[in-house]
Amino acid sequence: MAYNKNSPRITIGDQQQDQRLLHALPPVDRPSPLTAVCPRPIPNSYWATPLLLACEYPWTPKNPNKPKLDALLKAGVRTFIDLTESGELLPYAGRVLSSRAVHLGIDPETIEYHRFPIRDRSLPKSVEEMYRVLDVLRDNETRGRISAVHCRGGIGRTGMVIGCWLVQSGVAKDGDEALEVIAKEWRTVEKCNRYPYSPETGPQFEFVQNFHAFQLVVSSSTMMTAAMGGSSSLGMVSVNLEFGFNFILGDLNTLIANLLCCRMVQMNFLLVVSTSACHHSYTYMQRLQKMMSPI
Repeated sequence: MAYNKNSPRITIGDQQQDQRLLHALPPVDRPSPLTAVCPRPIPNSYWATPLLLACEYPWTPKNPNKPKLDALLKAGVRTFIDLTESGELLPYAGRVLSSRAVHLGIDPETIEYHRFPIRDRSLPKSVEEMYRVLDVLRDNETRGRISAVHCRGGIGRTGMVIGCWLVQSGVAKDGDEALEVIAKEWRTVEKCNRYPYSPETGPQFEFVQNFHAFQLVVSSSTMMTAAMGGSSSLGMVSVNLEFGFNFILGDLNTLIANLLCCRMVQMNFLLVVSTSACHHSYTYMQRLQKMMSPI
């Protein structure tokens, strides 16, 4: 069934509007647990923030008459973040997800799907991989979109990502507080009696406990000289950047290239690096310092 712009649509109702209003509140002013005021779309799910749902794998082909995907879409979820590995479960991205959206009168073009595979009961391959997940969450939060993060059971991998996001977004001051938030929400989940803890493994707990939001702050006062026509002009450039770890690994080259377009006579800058950043970050910092040194 093709999507028709004139067909009935699922609109964001009062519940989703209330969640956006809740999201605008400082974290300390939000109700706790959130599930007490934000109804869960499926039994094994909880709202980590008003714009972020944690849940189990949402595709149930053995029960096509009551698909979990429909419940999530009706709850306003428009971005799906899948932490399962390829081949671990039957896929739902693409045709399945689009067809369910069309069935509900939702434009499939508004649906986004991202996969960041993590082996079951394990950790991400690198710290950078975790920050890539958090970058997607940040982007969707900025656009006011509701996202859902899931693995297979919504326990281990999902809890680990949720914990890191709570720290990165400032909802929790550190990993321990993030785990406390998750524990409070997890106690409201149906499968809590069978699986009392989230995340699932000791290393996953430790990953969240040791996680710190990464910040790169560059403060510069730069004198630039133009050598065109024998004349010179002076200008002051002030740069204040605050990005996630993925910025360092992905977009730093662009920043360096842009800064090197001018002839720098004097530059003073401060780099603040989170203690959780791996050694790769320091390699990039050293490179940045070397390339941005006065000419």
